[in-house]
Amino acid sequence: MFDILIIGGGPAGMNAALYGARKELSVGVIAANRGGQITSTQEVENYLGYTDMDSFGLLQKFSEHIDKYPIEWITADISSLRREADGTFTAVTDSGEEQRGRTVILASGKRSRTLNIPGEEMLSGRGVSYCATCDGPFYRNRRVVVVGAGDSAVEAAIDLSKLATEVHMLVRSRIRASEVLVTKMRETTEVKEWHHYIPLEILGEKKVSGIRVKNTDTGEEEIIETDGVFVEIGGEPNTGFVPAELERNENNEIIVARDTSTNIPGFFASGDVTDYPDRQIIIAAADGAKAALAAHAYLLRQ
Repeated sequence: MFDILIIGGGPAGMNAALYGARKELSVGVIAANRGGQITSTQEVENYLGYTDMDSFGLLQKFSEHIDKYPIEWITADISSLRREADGTFTAVTDSGEEQRGRTVILASGKRSRTLNIPGEEMLSGRGVSYCATCDGPFYRNRRVVVVGAGDSAVEAAIDLSKLATEVHMLVRSRIRASEVLVTKMRETTEVKEWHHYIPLEILGEKKVSGIRVKNTDTGEEEIIETDGVFVEIGGEPNTGFVPAELERNENNEIIVARDTSTNIPGFFASGDVTDYPDRQIIIAAADGAKAALAAHAYLLRQ
């Protein structure tokens, strides 16, 4: 029985483990791997204290820090999580093993929706990105394509237009973003909108060189030469295994209070799996610290 059972090994989960261990609580972490979404990008330039750090280097720093503490890592995927009658929690891994905790911190993150087209997986991190805020600065004075039609896609196009020489936006049917954002994009930026176009294939060998697209009205195919493809079609929180009584919003994100607590006593959530709007490594890490401190305070009251 751990004092804190953490689900997820990204920045939120790793920092929650660190803070929990420093409070001299027993901590177990269930995660398929370390790093979470850090592993899907190449460089990080906006983490405080590191002006120029590749993602592997930052993850190594995180690991070196937490490995100084007696944290038990369980390498597995999780299949279910339930609250017992006595208020404790039981997590069942994909192998059927059970792990128990007096409290739980859910830090399972989000997974970006993918295009599921040829070239996407192979060139992920080599021109294919799922975060314009994170990777946009690497495309200064270069050509980029944004795929998507919602708020995140329009915001990405606006941000990228300040850096890139060309911004192309692929829209399957119509732009669904808020009018304020669309107006801002069209008034202050030069974004070429490709309405009724879908992506068919991302081109390139060692890095992205172009994207093959199709007009859904005419069936005509074209190739847009580009250095980067930003996939902005939303994300899905990893919440398929949580208790049914856990409150979530319409996007299936966990609803949390300011201290990361949820509607279930002893159950906390941090990072991208929550309903907090901004998705950044440093925000997720800070959220993990908040969750561990809240869990510690909860245990003191029991």
